[in-house]
Amino acid sequence: MIPNHPKEILLLLDQHLDHEVPLILFGRAALSLGFENAPDAFQMTQDVDAIITLSHLPDLTNDFIFWDAIEHTNNQLAHKGLYITHLFCEDQVFLRPDWEQHLVPINHPPTRFLRLSRPHVIDLILTKMMRGNDELDMADIRFLVSQAPVTLPEMEAAFASVRIPEVPELHEAFKRSLPIVREILESNRL
Repeated sequence: MIPNHPKEILLLLDQHLDHEVPLILFGRAALSLGFENAPDAFQMTQDVDAIITLSHLPDLTNDFIFWDAIEHTNNQLAHKGLYITHLFCEDQVFLRPDWEQHLVPINHPPTRFLRLSRPHVIDLILTKMMRGNDELDMADIRFLVSQAPVTLPEMEAAFASVRIPEVPELHEAFKRSLPIVREILESNRL
């Protein structure tokens, strides 16, 4: 049986908590846990990426139990090369302005204190455009498009409103990925 690394990481993190913590997953952990038909390869990702909303940032910044739980989890899993360290503020990630209104709960694995969710498929596609035309990210976008009825007009609206951090390399990455993502959406229509 193939190990599910995101599940292992999050269950261990949950064991170290004593209060409810919302965690919005993205990256391959979100694909692995947020979709029933996810390929086994997604389970092999070695990390968990999460988005912190600006509204939740002050509470999370001062949540020492949460940060200690992450440190304990990372220490316990270091020998396997597994970790949770990529926590991004929402303004550091490609997202639509109203992305929070479209969060999708993740109920697997069942956790005591972690309240897991993922962005909508449209926003997950946007996050996958942050590295430009990266082959793995484009393959992940193909998977996402196969899982949800996302139309090119819906994505064009997202492209027009996406919030991109003011980093020139990220703007370039978006431009490089745009024609490929459009092509993926077009080919999915056929």
